[in-house]
Amino acid sequence: MKELQYLNKYFVKYKIRFLTGILITIVAQIFYLYTPKLISNSIASIENYIKNSETVDVYFVQSQLIKNILLIIATTLLAGLLTFLMRQTLIVMSRLIEFDLKNEVFVQYTRLSQQFYKQNRTGDLMNRISEDVGKVRMYVGPAVMYTINTFIRFAIVIGYMYAVSPRLTLYTLLPLPILSYAIFKLSTEINKRSTFFQQNLSNLSSFSQELFSGLRVVKAYALEKKQQQKVIALSAESKTKAMELAKSNALFGPLMIALIGFSNLIVIYFGGLMYINQSGGIMHIGQIAEFILYVNMLTWPVASLGWVSSMVQEAAASQKRINEFLKIESELKSGDQSLKEVHGAFIFDHVSYRYEDTNIQALSELNFEVKSGETLAIFGKTGSGKSTLLNLIARLDDADTGSIKMDTINIKDYNLQELRSQIGFVPQDAFLFSDTIANNIRFGNELASEEEIVQAAKMAAVHENIENFAQQYETVLGERGITLSGGQKQRVSLARALLKNSPILVFDDCLSAVDTETEEEILDNLKKFSQNRTTFIVSHRVSSAKNADKILVLEDGKMIQFGTPEELLAQNGYYRELYLKQLSEKESA
Repeated sequence: MKELQYLNKYFVKYKIRFLTGILITIVAQIFYLYTPKLISNSIASIENYIKNSETVDVYFVQSQLIKNILLIIATTLLAGLLTFLMRQTLIVMSRLIEFDLKNEVFVQYTRLSQQFYKQNRTGDLMNRISEDVGKVRMYVGPAVMYTINTFIRFAIVIGYMYAVSPRLTLYTLLPLPILSYAIFKLSTEINKRSTFFQQNLSNLSSFSQELFSGLRVVKAYALEKKQQQKVIALSAESKTKAMELAKSNALFGPLMIALIGFSNLIVIYFGGLMYINQSGGIMHIGQIAEFILYVNMLTWPVASLGWVSSMVQEAAASQKRINEFLKIESELKSGDQSLKEVHGAFIFDHVSYRYEDTNIQALSELNFEVKSGETLAIFGKTGSGKSTLLNLIARLDDADTGSIKMDTINIKDYNLQELRSQIGFVPQDAFLFSDTIANNIRFGNELASEEEIVQAAKMAAVHENIENFAQQYETVLGERGITLSGGQKQRVSLARALLKNSPILVFDDCLSAVDTETEEEILDNLKKFSQNRTTFIVSHRVSSAKNADKILVLEDGKMIQFGTPEELLAQNGYYRELYLKQLSEKESA
């Protein structure tokens, strides 16, 4: 139960529902458990009439039986209504807790850095927010409800039984220590097997998610059978874990019923002896029947102990997996400095960054300045640290040493959400959602009108392509925008950033899949759009830097050149060589 203590805050939050549910349960059990007493009285009346038929009025006995029958019907209906209200109170509470917990897990996922997602697989993350939270809901809902119901019923039944015959009550409850020991042993085993099952289910979900995402690659390499064999192997392992868990769960029901049956035999035997001897409080047969009804009324609560215990153990295993993520502290801490007016002047002061997972030094001692409204083009070979530099600007990662200042203030001091809201970011790998093209562009500005969406698409030179689609802007894209070409995805992603209308623009090689003619059109549009906006452009084409105020060249994370295009062309170095090479290729073409 240690891991499940995390959920206590939700019971406090919904304490009115919780306490109301407990109160309704108590009242329902009082009505429900009044039936055996009425049956006992009815049998006692019949027994008394049989023994004393000459002195007892038969009509009086009939009226007593009819009265008892009506009372049984009334109490049963009331108990049924209250049980319905109990479920409406406690089960609805569990759904509310499930809603809150899923939101809490999701918010935590959004807080965590990119490093976290490099170390954890998507399938596992999805399994924890769906399957694991579902297991936890079964604890806060049915498990809690049946536990309360069981304890209240036990308390009331034992009270009723004790009032009739303390000695027979003691005999009836003799099997309970055996029951408690069995529950303890089985619960421990279920907890262990449930943890193994959930871990294996996460592995299967992760593999399936990756397989579906990379299905085109699998088909291209004709590896369907090999991947199918892996799925079969993982599924077989999952089945084995599930069967092991099911075997443990299956032991509870028969064990509980056997113990209840044994209690019934005890009641019949010892109750019969007490009735014969007129001792131990058993004075008529109706009291034995009353005891048997009480014992059988405990059948479901006692049997449910196994089910409840199983749910609690599974929930504990799942909550432990959830807590592992909820307890992770993000390396990215939000500051409390608000952004009132953004000019976009950046200063990099001895900035260095090393990737924790690979230990690669991505950036080393960067020192440069970009003034407000300037455009900086960043060049360098693959792996030189260009994308890492842009990630630091948007605070997707934080520098290990040194500082990045925007408008003279360290960006770590700014409110994280406010900082990112001022940046229009186009990543190297354009990501589109399984939604309409219009909504994918609108992702940058939810309040944008259709005219603004079209204008952004025109600036990104993708409007004509969209117009040629059958549904135009209402065309629903496949997963990750798979129905579009690479160049179209990049341009839709660019339109999204332009629609955001941010004072800072960050473009990470976002025109690599675009032909040179379209690139020229986009760059001309960007020149007009980026006036008075600080812009960072990563590219491998010198043509992308034609409107740049400054150029930065990186090599192995170090700055080897920095200056205006004219200054760098006058120097012998990487930029001049790249410029002359691409100019020669263009002329020969």
